[in-house]
Amino acid sequence: MDVCEGCGLHIAGGTAGCQAMFDAFRAREMSELAPSYASTRLTVDVYCLQHPDRYCISAKSLAAHLTGVGWAVERAGGEWGLRKLQRWLDTGPKLEKPALPAGHGALTIADVASTADTDAYIGALDRWARSTWAAYSELHDVAARWIEAAVA
Repeated sequence: MDVCEGCGLHIAGGTAGCQAMFDAFRAREMSELAPSYASTRLTVDVYCLQHPDRYCISAKSLAAHLTGVGWAVERAGGEWGLRKLQRWLDTGPKLEKPALPAGHGALTIADVASTADTDAYIGALDRWARSTWAAYSELHDVAARWIEAAVA
């Protein structure tokens, strides 16, 4: 079995197989599972933090995904805050990209993609987000500052 270079998932095709699982899940998520924009946004943000070499190349892209997960985990993730975060990033704030952690969380897209219904999906998404957020613990202060700047 191959291994995804981002999240460490053991899957046929490695990183490409992981991306294919994510893409298939996103289609299912959008059509039958997700109750809100906030949940679909969280799925994208968590996946991107677990695959930073592809999705968090710039400080701005890291800020978008890190603050999205921080907003969800630390502040209950209301849609209004996600919109404010996006508007703040659109203003082009001067951001310095911090060093990223070596690990990206114990859970992967596979832990969410196998859910049978919306309730199971919401629980699995929360666990996945918290696992990834914990892996980024060294950047929590940075995320908090960025969130404060956005919602102030």
